[in-house]
Amino acid sequence: MIISASRRTDIPAFYGEWFINRLRAGEVLVRNPMQSKQVSRILLMPETVDAFVFWTKNPENFLSRLPEIDALGYAYYFLFTLTPYDATLEPGVPEKGKILEVFRQLSGLIGPEKVVWRYDPVVLTDRFTPEWHTAAFSRLAGELSGYTERCIISFLDDYCKIKSRMRDTRYVLPDTSAMGELAARFADAAGRNGITLFTCSQDIDLSRHGIMHSRCIDAELIERISGHRLLRVKKDGSQRHSCGCVESRDIGSYNTCGHGCLYCYAVSSHAKAFVDCKSYDSLSSLLCDTLKGDETVTTSILRKKATQPVDLFPHRYY
Repeated sequence: MIISASRRTDIPAFYGEWFINRLRAGEVLVRNPMQSKQVSRILLMPETVDAFVFWTKNPENFLSRLPEIDALGYAYYFLFTLTPYDATLEPGVPEKGKILEVFRQLSGLIGPEKVVWRYDPVVLTDRFTPEWHTAAFSRLAGELSGYTERCIISFLDDYCKIKSRMRDTRYVLPDTSAMGELAARFADAAGRNGITLFTCSQDIDLSRHGIMHSRCIDAELIERISGHRLLRVKKDGSQRHSCGCVESRDIGSYNTCGHGCLYCYAVSSHAKAFVDCKSYDSLSSLLCDTLKGDETVTTSILRKKATQPVDLFPHRYY
């Protein structure tokens, strides 16, 4: 079982203590975001978890947790979002020079293969023009050269909540031609710095530029870092058609991320999310939540992970 931690919030940035407590307890409860009275109990024992995939913008406070995760024998990698935006779009994210140092520190601790850079989303406005992005991406790629092996990009999705929140930014949605042109510039800059570029959940075909669709939850990468084959791996049917991720279980909760990013699809109320970040119970089985007593709690089917070793050499996973 692959655990996503998490598409719905930034667990490394805000909930590291809660996460470690869940590992120590050997289980976590997750409320179904569509059916609130349905709760899943997910077992987090080393023999059942193939790997954790951490999604984050700032894992600085999480780095001290890594030795305990390593000691317990879990495999993991990070999807580290690092964009060049300032507080106009990302009011709760620290200054980017500091985040660059955290990225390098994490890479030094666990290796560049296990820290995947996300330049996500690409937001185009009168200020954040294609030329601005070209220069910003090239600068970041140079700063991260040797600290990561691949970068995943995506363009802004026009969700209803985002339309309302970002109306004053006067953002524009590029057509496929503009996407391709900008992505090709990114690929060139990434390649000069030893980084391979991928797209995330984009229908556009950019293979002519050497840009393939990504697998953010990546079975081949997990096999490489864990040294074991995965069993019964299939595409995650709950994600969009163009998403290449394999199935995983997400243990996060919506409306709990404190970064305050205007383009975020996972938060409806930043004010509520900020309060939850400050007041959550790190000992609760549910993230920023407690059982009300009227839920149906179902334990996920226990499946031991594979033990068949995988040949780690000499191929790369992309």
